[in-house]
Amino acid sequence: MDIKVKTGELLNEKSDAAILVSFEDEKLSGQLAQADKALGGLISRAIETREFAGKAGETLLLHAGKLFKGGPERLLVVGLGKAAKFKIDTLLRAAGTASTALRGIGVKEATVSASPVGALTVGQTARAWAEGATLALYSFDSFKTPDPKKKEMKRLTILADKPTEPKAKEGAATGKTIADAVCFARDMINTAANEMTPTVMAERAKSAAKDVGLKINVLDAADCRKLGMGAFIGVSLGSVQPPKFITLEYKGGKGKPTVLVGKAITFDSGGISIKPSDGMEKMKYDMAGGAAVIATLRAAAALKLKVNLVGLVPASENLPSGAALKPGDVVKAMNGKTIEIISTDAEGRLVLSDALCYAAKYKPTEIIDIATLTGACVIALGDLAIGMMGNDRTLMEGLSKAGDASAERVWELPMWDEYLERMKGDTTDLKNVGGRQAATVTAGKFLEEFVPKDTPWAHLDIAGTAWEEKGMPYIPKGARGTGVRLILEYLMGAAAPAE
Repeated sequence: MDIKVKTGELLNEKSDAAILVSFEDEKLSGQLAQADKALGGLISRAIETREFAGKAGETLLLHAGKLFKGGPERLLVVGLGKAAKFKIDTLLRAAGTASTALRGIGVKEATVSASPVGALTVGQTARAWAEGATLALYSFDSFKTPDPKKKEMKRLTILADKPTEPKAKEGAATGKTIADAVCFARDMINTAANEMTPTVMAERAKSAAKDVGLKINVLDAADCRKLGMGAFIGVSLGSVQPPKFITLEYKGGKGKPTVLVGKAITFDSGGISIKPSDGMEKMKYDMAGGAAVIATLRAAAALKLKVNLVGLVPASENLPSGAALKPGDVVKAMNGKTIEIISTDAEGRLVLSDALCYAAKYKPTEIIDIATLTGACVIALGDLAIGMMGNDRTLMEGLSKAGDASAERVWELPMWDEYLERMKGDTTDLKNVGGRQAATVTAGKFLEEFVPKDTPWAHLDIAGTAWEEKGMPYIPKGARGTGVRLILEYLMGAAAPAE
């Protein structure tokens, strides 16, 4: 969908439909009051009869006919709920609700105002409309026969007055770029595993790098063996698909980089410790962390953020075969630590361990890893929050604020030293599973053993938030693209000039 920003008045701009917003139980004002007057009080009467109350997600569709000279043919009023509870996510949801509702009735082009909503600025409002609508109208149809009758919304025009038009354009462009990056990640995650192998993922990364001018290097199995990446290589042994260790670099600032590490198991059967068959088809999304890292660097370059970034994506399949790792086997990571394999289904921490070691090469200012790591995180936090652990208060507080701002919320879990005791091996330095208790935290403590010394680090477990089962206003069913918006929000804060 195309996003356009121009000067104009919402009720005088010709379009298939104009979108208006309304808070719950508040008097009509501004454009909403103007529209109500022109419609002979139709909106007021709908509110009086409780056909529309302005509750979050509620909609009221009205046909304007010729009441607005040269203006919209329809008006869609979207509820925002109570003003006291309004936040950026409220407007993102409204944008998603409005755009999908209009697409459903065949609207091709809609208009909306960039006028500030709640405490948001014009730029923030324009960004939310562009971002929410683009995210909501995403669909993954790569494997479907093209439907000539499929309804598509082609354009959303965001209107501003002359003084605020530059800010509206900037906000809308940022929102569209971020949403496009999320959709890029969603495409990779939604793709069937036989079509998204480690090799294909590397090719997708190369294409993204070429588009925005990133530096890319892809290490093959032989390269990784020479580097001593025994844990990463071990995971791939059961598959005929060769592993790929993808590195991306973006230089937009000064100093040492932030390193992003993303788990990329393009299909996870569990290996010899095989998973139950029910739901295993979704295990194509076990590379969601890696997809998020590639998409984030792509967007950072497109946004020209004033930061230096490195993305590390260890891509592999985890399958059972005569050559696969077995419970009881021992592997050695790049930093020399030995690991006993208790469960081959705890493979994510193995590929991440070598990637975290490799990050030392860049002498990073900080490391953020993101992974669909533990089922225990799903039990603890469900699908509403990302589990966060780490060793640096400033980094984690920054991610927490970014989570609130992006509506990809994080929840910090403890990292007490006692948890590491459960991960120590009897005959090895470590084991890859420490039992069911506190399994998300013990996995985090395992990863911490591979973080370069004295480097700020945060781990984001997106196991519960990477996949959407039902569909939400701006998150269709399937891959969410989790982490892209969160990390970009954090990086944009880091790139912003000090006040």
